[in-house]
Amino acid sequence: MNIINVIAGFGVGAAVGMTGVGGGSLMTPILVLLFGFTPATAVGTDLWFAAITKVVGGTLHNHKGTVDWQVMRRMSLGSVPAAILTLLWMNATRTAQSTHGTIIHALGAVLLVTAVAMLARKKIQSFAVRLRVKTTAAFIAAQPALTVLAGVLLGIIVPLTSVGAGALGTVMLLYLYPLRMYPSRLAGTDIVHAIPLAIISGTGHLLMGNVDGKLLLNLLIGSIPGIVVGTLIGSKSPEVWMRATIAVILVVVSMKLLTS
Repeated sequence: MNIINVIAGFGVGAAVGMTGVGGGSLMTPILVLLFGFTPATAVGTDLWFAAITKVVGGTLHNHKGTVDWQVMRRMSLGSVPAAILTLLWMNATRTAQSTHGTIIHALGAVLLVTAVAMLARKKIQSFAVRLRVKTTAAFIAAQPALTVLAGVLLGIIVPLTSVGAGALGTVMLLYLYPLRMYPSRLAGTDIVHAIPLAIISGTGHLLMGNVDGKLLLNLLIGSIPGIVVGTLIGSKSPEVWMRATIAVILVVVSMKLLTS
Protein backbone atom coordinates (compact mmCIF):
# COMPACT_ATOMS: atom_id res chain seq x y z
CA MET A 1 0.00 0.00 0.00
CA ASN A 2 1.29 3.46 -0.96
CA ILE A 3 0.13 5.75 1.84
CA ILE A 4 0.67 8.90 -0.26
CA ASN A 5 -1.70 7.65 -2.94
CA VAL A 6 -4.22 6.65 -0.27
CA ILE A 7 -4.04 10.16 1.19
CA ALA A 8 -4.56 11.64 -2.27
CA GLY A 9 -7.64 9.46 -2.71
CA PHE A 10 -8.93 10.58 0.68
CA GLY A 11 -8.37 14.25 -0.14
CA VAL A 12 -10.12 14.08 -3.49
CA GLY A 13 -12.95 12.02 -1.99
CA ALA A 14 -13.40 14.61 0.75
CA ALA A 15 -13.47 17.46 -1.78
CA VAL A 16 -16.07 15.64 -3.87
CA GLY A 17 -18.18 14.98 -0.78
CA MET A 18 -18.01 18.60 0.34
CA THR A 19 -18.58 20.35 -3.00
CA GLY A 20 -19.79 17.80 -5.54
CA VAL A 21 -16.93 18.76 -7.86
CA GLY A 22 -16.01 15.96 -10.24
CA GLY A 23 -13.10 13.92 -8.93
CA GLY A 24 -11.35 13.86 -12.30
CA SER A 25 -10.81 17.61 -12.27
CA LEU A 26 -8.77 17.17 -9.09
CA MET A 27 -7.32 13.67 -9.30
CA THR A 28 -5.81 13.73 -12.78
CA PRO A 29 -3.79 16.95 -12.26
CA ILE A 30 -2.57 15.62 -8.89
CA LEU A 31 -1.34 12.40 -10.48
CA VAL A 32 0.41 14.26 -13.30
CA LEU A 33 1.86 17.32 -11.56
CA LEU A 34 2.54 16.04 -8.04
CA PHE A 35 3.15 12.32 -8.46
CA GLY A 36 4.77 12.36 -11.89
CA PHE A 37 2.53 9.81 -13.62
CA THR A 38 2.29 10.07 -17.39
CA PRO A 39 -0.86 11.88 -18.59
CA ALA A 40 -2.23 8.71 -20.21
CA THR A 41 -1.78 6.62 -17.03
CA ALA A 42 -3.35 9.36 -14.92
CA VAL A 43 -6.35 9.62 -17.24
CA GLY A 44 -6.82 5.86 -17.68
CA THR A 45 -6.54 5.09 -13.95
CA ASP A 46 -8.78 7.99 -12.97
CA LEU A 47 -11.47 6.83 -15.41
CA TRP A 48 -11.72 3.48 -13.61
CA PHE A 49 -11.57 5.27 -10.25
CA ALA A 50 -14.55 7.35 -11.39
CA ALA A 51 -16.44 4.40 -12.86
CA ILE A 52 -16.22 2.30 -9.69
CA THR A 53 -17.18 5.11 -7.32
CA LYS A 54 -20.02 6.29 -9.57
CA VAL A 55 -21.51 2.78 -9.77
CA VAL A 56 -22.07 2.97 -6.02
CA GLY A 57 -23.55 6.47 -6.17
CA GLY A 58 -25.63 5.71 -9.24
CA THR A 59 -27.13 2.60 -7.63
CA LEU A 60 -28.21 4.62 -4.62
CA HIS A 61 -29.77 7.34 -6.80
CA ASN A 62 -31.60 4.73 -8.87
CA HIS A 63 -33.10 3.22 -5.72
CA LYS A 64 -34.23 6.68 -4.60
CA GLY A 65 -35.80 7.40 -8.00
CA THR A 66 -33.63 10.46 -8.65
CA VAL A 67 -32.46 9.53 -12.16
CA ASP A 68 -34.08 11.07 -15.23
CA TRP A 69 -33.67 8.14 -17.60
CA GLN A 70 -34.99 10.01 -20.65
CA VAL A 71 -32.32 12.69 -20.32
CA MET A 72 -29.68 10.07 -19.53
CA ARG A 73 -30.52 8.14 -22.72
CA ARG A 74 -30.38 11.32 -24.81
CA MET A 75 -26.91 12.18 -23.52
CA SER A 76 -25.70 8.61 -23.97
CA LEU A 77 -26.81 8.64 -27.62
CA GLY A 78 -24.15 11.28 -28.14
CA SER A 79 -21.50 10.42 -25.57
CA VAL A 80 -21.05 6.69 -26.10
CA PRO A 81 -20.40 6.74 -29.88
CA ALA A 82 -18.25 9.86 -29.50
CA ALA A 83 -16.16 8.20 -26.77
CA ILE A 84 -15.60 5.09 -28.91
CA LEU A 85 -14.55 7.17 -31.92
CA THR A 86 -12.25 9.31 -29.75
CA LEU A 87 -10.57 6.20 -28.31
CA LEU A 88 -10.08 4.74 -31.79
CA TRP A 89 -8.51 8.02 -32.91
CA MET A 90 -6.24 8.10 -29.84
CA ASN A 91 -5.09 4.57 -30.53
CA ALA A 92 -4.54 5.18 -34.24
CA THR A 93 -2.56 8.38 -33.67
CA ARG A 94 -0.80 7.07 -30.54
CA THR A 95 -2.07 10.14 -28.68
CA ALA A 96 -2.24 8.17 -25.43
CA GLN A 97 1.50 7.44 -25.62
CA SER A 98 2.44 11.12 -25.73
CA THR A 99 3.97 12.43 -22.52
CA HIS A 100 3.16 16.02 -23.43
CA GLY A 101 1.08 17.61 -26.15
CA THR A 102 -2.51 16.67 -26.84
CA ILE A 103 -3.58 15.17 -23.51
CA ILE A 104 -1.76 17.75 -21.37
CA HIS A 105 -3.11 20.72 -23.32
CA ALA A 106 -6.62 19.25 -23.55
CA LEU A 107 -6.58 18.67 -19.79
CA GLY A 108 -5.45 22.25 -19.15
CA ALA A 109 -8.17 23.68 -21.40
CA VAL A 110 -10.93 21.55 -19.87
CA LEU A 111 -9.85 22.44 -16.33
CA LEU A 112 -10.06 26.13 -17.23
CA VAL A 113 -13.56 25.69 -18.65
CA THR A 114 -14.52 23.66 -15.57
CA ALA A 115 -13.36 26.46 -13.26
CA VAL A 116 -15.43 29.02 -15.17
CA ALA A 117 -18.45 26.69 -15.13
CA MET A 118 -18.14 26.26 -11.36
CA LEU A 119 -18.07 30.01 -10.78
CA ALA A 120 -20.86 30.82 -13.26
CA ARG A 121 -23.12 27.86 -12.47
CA LYS A 122 -25.94 29.82 -10.81
CA LYS A 123 -25.86 32.58 -13.42
CA ILE A 124 -26.04 30.01 -16.21
CA GLN A 125 -29.07 28.38 -14.61
CA SER A 126 -30.80 31.74 -14.05
CA PHE A 127 -30.25 32.69 -17.68
CA ALA A 128 -31.60 29.32 -18.82
CA VAL A 129 -34.70 29.69 -16.64
CA ARG A 130 -35.50 33.07 -18.21
CA LEU A 131 -34.94 31.66 -21.69
CA ARG A 132 -37.07 28.62 -20.91
CA VAL A 133 -39.97 30.76 -19.69
CA LYS A 134 -39.86 33.28 -22.55
CA THR A 135 -39.43 30.77 -25.41
CA THR A 136 -41.08 27.66 -23.98
CA ALA A 137 -42.08 25.87 -27.20
CA ALA A 138 -38.80 26.51 -29.03
CA PHE A 139 -36.73 25.65 -25.96
CA ILE A 140 -38.49 22.31 -25.43
CA ALA A 141 -38.27 21.46 -29.13
CA ALA A 142 -34.50 22.01 -29.12
CA GLN A 143 -33.81 20.02 -25.94
CA PRO A 144 -33.43 16.51 -27.46
CA ALA A 145 -30.92 17.49 -30.15
CA LEU A 146 -28.95 19.79 -27.84
CA THR A 147 -28.79 17.06 -25.19
CA VAL A 148 -27.33 14.60 -27.70
CA LEU A 149 -24.84 17.29 -28.76
CA ALA A 150 -23.87 17.85 -25.11
CA GLY A 151 -23.27 14.12 -24.87
CA VAL A 152 -21.03 14.22 -27.95
CA LEU A 153 -18.88 16.94 -26.36
CA LEU A 154 -18.51 14.92 -23.16
CA GLY A 155 -17.76 11.79 -25.22
CA ILE A 156 -14.80 13.58 -26.76
CA ILE A 157 -13.53 15.30 -23.60
CA VAL A 158 -13.76 12.43 -21.09
CA PRO A 159 -11.55 9.84 -22.89
CA LEU A 160 -8.93 12.53 -23.50
CA THR A 161 -8.83 14.04 -20.02
CA SER A 162 -11.08 12.02 -17.64
CA VAL A 163 -12.57 15.43 -16.74
CA GLY A 164 -15.98 16.79 -17.64
CA ALA A 165 -18.58 14.15 -16.86
CA GLY A 166 -19.18 15.71 -13.43
CA ALA A 167 -18.62 19.47 -13.35
CA LEU A 168 -19.30 20.20 -17.03
CA GLY A 169 -22.06 17.61 -17.32
CA THR A 170 -24.06 19.14 -14.49
CA VAL A 171 -23.76 22.66 -15.92
CA MET A 172 -24.93 21.41 -19.32
CA LEU A 173 -27.93 19.72 -17.73
CA LEU A 174 -28.76 22.82 -15.69
CA TYR A 175 -28.78 24.90 -18.86
CA LEU A 176 -30.80 22.44 -20.93
CA TYR A 177 -33.27 21.49 -18.19
CA PRO A 178 -33.33 24.46 -15.75
CA LEU A 179 -36.79 23.69 -14.36
CA ARG A 180 -36.68 19.91 -14.57
CA MET A 181 -33.36 19.29 -12.82
CA TYR A 182 -33.76 19.78 -9.08
CA PRO A 183 -30.53 19.05 -7.13
CA SER A 184 -30.97 15.34 -6.38
CA ARG A 185 -32.22 14.54 -9.89
CA LEU A 186 -29.37 16.55 -11.38
CA ALA A 187 -26.82 14.62 -9.35
CA GLY A 188 -28.42 11.24 -10.01
CA THR A 189 -28.79 11.75 -13.77
CA ASP A 190 -25.26 13.07 -14.17
CA ILE A 191 -23.74 10.23 -12.14
CA VAL A 192 -25.63 7.47 -13.96
CA HIS A 193 -24.78 8.96 -17.36
CA ALA A 194 -21.11 9.06 -16.37
CA ILE A 195 -20.99 5.33 -15.55
CA PRO A 196 -21.09 3.85 -19.08
CA LEU A 197 -19.00 6.76 -20.37
CA ALA A 198 -16.28 6.14 -17.76
CA ILE A 199 -16.36 2.35 -18.23
CA ILE A 200 -16.08 2.58 -22.03
CA SER A 201 -13.35 5.21 -21.83
CA GLY A 202 -11.55 3.31 -19.08
CA THR A 203 -11.72 0.07 -21.07
CA GLY A 204 -10.17 1.79 -24.06
CA HIS A 205 -7.31 3.07 -21.91
CA LEU A 206 -6.94 -0.37 -20.29
CA LEU A 207 -6.50 -1.97 -23.71
CA MET A 208 -3.90 0.68 -24.53
CA GLY A 209 -2.03 -0.16 -21.31
CA ASN A 210 -2.80 3.08 -19.51
CA VAL A 211 -4.27 1.79 -16.22
CA ASP A 212 -2.17 1.29 -13.06
CA GLY A 213 -3.98 -1.33 -10.96
CA LYS A 214 -2.03 -0.76 -7.74
CA LEU A 215 -2.53 2.99 -7.96
CA LEU A 216 -6.25 2.49 -8.57
CA LEU A 217 -6.60 0.27 -5.48
CA ASN A 218 -4.78 2.79 -3.27
CA LEU A 219 -6.96 5.65 -4.51
CA LEU A 220 -10.14 3.69 -3.84
CA ILE A 221 -9.00 2.77 -0.31
CA GLY A 222 -8.60 6.47 0.50
CA SER A 223 -11.57 7.87 -1.40
CA ILE A 224 -14.35 5.87 0.25
CA PRO A 225 -13.80 7.24 3.79
CA GLY A 226 -12.92 10.60 2.23
CA ILE A 227 -16.32 10.92 0.57
CA VAL A 228 -18.07 10.02 3.84
CA VAL A 229 -16.07 12.59 5.83
CA GLY A 230 -16.47 15.24 3.13
CA THR A 231 -20.22 14.75 3.00
CA LEU A 232 -20.52 15.14 6.77
CA ILE A 233 -18.30 18.23 6.84
CA GLY A 234 -19.94 19.70 3.76
CA SER A 235 -23.27 20.21 5.52
CA LYS A 236 -21.50 22.49 8.03
CA SER A 237 -19.09 24.31 5.71
CA PRO A 238 -19.44 27.32 3.33
CA GLU A 239 -19.78 25.50 -0.01
CA VAL A 240 -19.69 28.72 -2.07
CA TRP A 241 -16.28 29.67 -0.73
CA MET A 242 -14.99 26.14 -1.11
CA ARG A 243 -16.13 25.98 -4.74
CA ALA A 244 -14.51 29.35 -5.40
CA THR A 245 -11.24 28.18 -3.83
CA ILE A 246 -11.20 24.99 -5.90
CA ALA A 247 -12.02 27.00 -9.03
CA VAL A 248 -9.02 29.28 -8.42
CA ILE A 249 -6.79 26.24 -7.91
CA LEU A 250 -8.06 24.74 -11.16
CA VAL A 251 -7.25 27.96 -13.02
CA VAL A 252 -3.67 27.92 -11.70
CA VAL A 253 -3.26 24.23 -12.56
CA SER A 254 -4.72 24.73 -16.03
CA MET A 255 -2.23 27.53 -16.74
CA LYS A 256 0.60 25.24 -15.64
CA LEU A 257 -0.59 22.48 -17.97
CA LEU A 258 -1.25 24.77 -20.93
CA THR A 259 2.23 26.28 -20.74
CA SER A 260 4.08 22.97 -20.17
